Amino acid sequence: MKTLSAILLLTSLGLSFISFSQELDIKNAFPEINEGLEYRCIGPFRGGRSAAVTGVEGKPMLFYMGTTGGGVWRTQNGGTTWENISDGYFGSSIGAIEVSKSHNNVIYVGGGEVTVRGNVSPGTGMYKSVDGGRSWKNVGLLNSRHIVRIRIHPTNPEIVYAAVLGDLFKDTEERGVYKTIDGGKTWKRMLFKNGRSGAVDLILDPVNPDVVYASTWNVRRTPHDFSSGGEGSGLWKSNDGGETWESLSDMEGMPEGTLGIIGVTVSPANPERVWAIIENDNGGVFRSDDGGKTWTKTNSDRSLRQRAWYYSRIYADPADADRVYVMNVSYHKSTDGGKTFSSHYAPHGDHHDLWIAPEDPNRMIIADDGGGQVSNDGGGTWTTYMNQPTAQFYRVVTDDHFPYRIYGAQQDNSTVRIESRSDGWYISENNWEETAGGESAHLAPDPKDNDIVYGGSYGGFLTRYNHHTNLNRAINVWPDNPIGYGAEGMKYRFQWNFPVFFSPHDPNKLYTCSQFMHVSYNGGENWEIISPDLSRNDSTKLVSSGGPITKDNTGVEYYATIFAAIESPYEKDLLWAGSDDGLLHISKDGGKNWSNVTPKKLPEWAMINSIEADPFQKGGLYVAATLYKKGDYTPYLYHTTDYGKTWKLITNGIPSGHFTRVLRADPKVEGLLYCGTEFGMYISKNNGSTWEPFQLNLPIVPITDLAIKENDLIVATQGRSFWIFDDLNVLWDEVEIPTAKETLRVYDSYPTVGFGGGGKSSSLAGTNHPNGVRLYFNLPNVDEEVSLLFLDSNGELIRKFSTKASDADNKVTLKEGLNTFAWNTRYEKADEFEGLLLWWGTLSGPKAPPGTYTFKVVTEKDSAEVNFEILLDPRIEGTAEDRRAQFEFLLQIRNKLDETHDAIRNMHDLKHQISALNERIDPEKYESVITEGKRLDSLMLDIEKALYQTKLKSNQDMLNYPIKLNNKLAHVASLASMGIYRPTKQMLGVASEITAKINLELERWREIQQNDIPKYNALIRDQNVDVIGIKPE
Repeated sequence: MKTLSAILLLTSLGLSFISFSQELDIKNAFPEINEGLEYRCIGPFRGGRSAAVTGVEGKPMLFYMGTTGGGVWRTQNGGTTWENISDGYFGSSIGAIEVSKSHNNVIYVGGGEVTVRGNVSPGTGMYKSVDGGRSWKNVGLLNSRHIVRIRIHPTNPEIVYAAVLGDLFKDTEERGVYKTIDGGKTWKRMLFKNGRSGAVDLILDPVNPDVVYASTWNVRRTPHDFSSGGEGSGLWKSNDGGETWESLSDMEGMPEGTLGIIGVTVSPANPERVWAIIENDNGGVFRSDDGGKTWTKTNSDRSLRQRAWYYSRIYADPADADRVYVMNVSYHKSTDGGKTFSSHYAPHGDHHDLWIAPEDPNRMIIADDGGGQVSNDGGGTWTTYMNQPTAQFYRVVTDDHFPYRIYGAQQDNSTVRIESRSDGWYISENNWEETAGGESAHLAPDPKDNDIVYGGSYGGFLTRYNHHTNLNRAINVWPDNPIGYGAEGMKYRFQWNFPVFFSPHDPNKLYTCSQFMHVSYNGGENWEIISPDLSRNDSTKLVSSGGPITKDNTGVEYYATIFAAIESPYEKDLLWAGSDDGLLHISKDGGKNWSNVTPKKLPEWAMINSIEADPFQKGGLYVAATLYKKGDYTPYLYHTTDYGKTWKLITNGIPSGHFTRVLRADPKVEGLLYCGTEFGMYISKNNGSTWEPFQLNLPIVPITDLAIKENDLIVATQGRSFWIFDDLNVLWDEVEIPTAKETLRVYDSYPTVGFGGGGKSSSLAGTNHPNGVRLYFNLPNVDEEVSLLFLDSNGELIRKFSTKASDADNKVTLKEGLNTFAWNTRYEKADEFEGLLLWWGTLSGPKAPPGTYTFKVVTEKDSAEVNFEILLDPRIEGTAEDRRAQFEFLLQIRNKLDETHDAIRNMHDLKHQISALNERIDPEKYESVITEGKRLDSLMLDIEKALYQTKLKSNQDMLNYPIKLNNKLAHVASLASMGIYRPTKQMLGVASEITAKINLELERWREIQQNDIPKYNALIRDQNVDVIGIKPE
């Protein structure tokens, strides 16, 4: 028997805190206006990987989920919707989450995922909430990187154990089992094996919380290899709260030889019963019925232990001592003490964590590669994962469709192309679809036809997908399936995430990359090599991945490949290729000749993650590189202006731990750069000399790629789906002339069609761009009235909005500082009257046609204005003249409805006055006045009945009482508003006919106004009717 005394190591982290809540304090760029700037999440709402979930005993609708890259989420309705509760405090990958049994508002969260796959992301320590997740504080273990299990004492939430896996890429001391007895103020390392092995699982005895079981795991990732198992892996037990430990790995019945990952659980129904799922050549499910003294292997089925490093979690049912669950591709359930298992799937598959309600074993939540799902019938049915915007994307590109679409490959799922905006309320499942390639793809829409898309995936899989026909064609460069083999001896080494792209100068020229650059001129029907091996081709790193127990060759660790490549958009045949092993090459002649131009100070073996041509300098290039897979988290950004002869490091302002994945250059403003890192977004206004955060409302999440389209910045994240910063034109203005806070300012507007939708956020769908034109302006104060005016090219007023408008449609609420206002481009709607009901008719004003307009902000002391352009919708099947004809036709109808409803409203007013007078005066004394008033009332009622169905009292009364002229004309407007078309001849004819009939009635109304009303007033005066009086008894 081995024992291991606890090493008395107190971390120096988190020893004291002034206050509990610790909100993020990020000093964003553009401080005068950044509170008015924001990104919007467009989705997709299709969950990404989670490996940490929990529920709350006695609260059947409350569950928590930690995601890999996306922070912490909560559902209070049993999984119907989820809300993020870590934004504003922390984010990134979550490895563990635990709620105190005795104090449900106390929650501990550990950063850094346990699913240590190729795109694994670290965390930033331990976080604690004492108010159910409304606020959080970091409570230490800042350098732990991966906290993968937390256990809280059942009666004292100040006592907490943490399984710290530690740094996956290098040896460190901060790993093992940690314990706090003061709620995280101080931590003591209780179990430590070596600098390479951390703690991976942890559980407390359900009866005696001083009895602790823990497993340790020797695990290491490198850029070219993955290892699971070895010295330091083992299963441990403590009977004194972690002060001392005994090894259970050498107990009777345990497997001999090298151990890998181990999952452990204890039966609450029988605390002497302990289960373990063990990675070993003779591994499987093991059970002890004497608290770990002796063990029996109950099951060795490979389906329970395949890819052991990715799964190996085991859970005991809280009520049935013979029921146990094992997580793997499917989740497995045993009801006979672990001897046999049945296989099951939650909605996604690849299962990682499970929580079972102690009071109701049928209530559970599972974590898998699609997020978190809830079951209330023991796994018979599960909630959906199509309500979680936690997708992980590798890359992002756009197309030229209207509206432009965004393409990316979602890890653990399919590729996606999603509309950047829609004409609905939100960006929903209706606005995205699957496309070419697979989960790890680069994607390339055909520039000649965006509905032909090329996409890759691991194993060199490359497809051409035709969205017209829904046909998919495999066009692999070399269709020799490499799965299961290492990189050694491979003819072509295609990385998990290999480049695929078109030439910006030749729409028939398609590139892809292994260790060579390949090109095809016929859609992948055949390929030619246009480069030598552009990697280091170090044979010592071209090895089979995995071991020493289980091999794992999927393409993630295929090394010495071209990882980033472009043909410069600004110089034909100028090719750049960066490798994942630290080399950068250039060809100036389309691939005939190549030169090594690797920056001299770039660390050896750095991964060239992205490259970007300089829009303003021939021979200019920006490089984003990373070395995090060798334990170096330094940002590496370089810039050359001379085809790679010399390089400048441009990372000043980016923190040392924020390793860099991507840099993009703004094509409109020289020196304006955007950078995505593991922990956020940065911006430079001086070509990289200095960087500032540009996080705004973007969550703390790994940023994997960026794209610029029109005046939008698109952000691909590893855990929070896609985001868009819509209006770069504001930044372009601000870079040129910074805003003075006390100055009234209106920003330039980017030419727009005005296409969009609801512009609101939802817990189930992406946020849409608002319909119309969005304008930005800075207000020095809002104490006085502020008016927003929209004028046509002749200076004629179209719309006026004001902070003091009397009607809600034209009233705006503004704030001091940067404001935005989205004008839907519609002219004022037709007037209404009280009680108006319509059946399929519109009163909306027409949308402004293409042209130049003016937006003017007016205060009591100042004004500022800007011209903006509305473009012709490219979807139009006709001409600009057709669009103008539609506008003018709808404006005529609007005006006629305005006139009609004003007449009806005025008649209502007159009839009310006549009725009030008749009720007040003596009927015998003023009989002639009363008679004339009734006659006028009858005349007006006849007119109104012709114009409007006066019997309408509810929305479907029209089915009983036929609609009249105003509704008929409004219906023509509804029809003419559909699409972007000149009104049909029939529309013109019906509108003309209806308008003529309306005009006849309006002429009758004008005669009453001009003749009858003056005579009526004269009669009243002649009869000496008092202006005011009391109704006679």
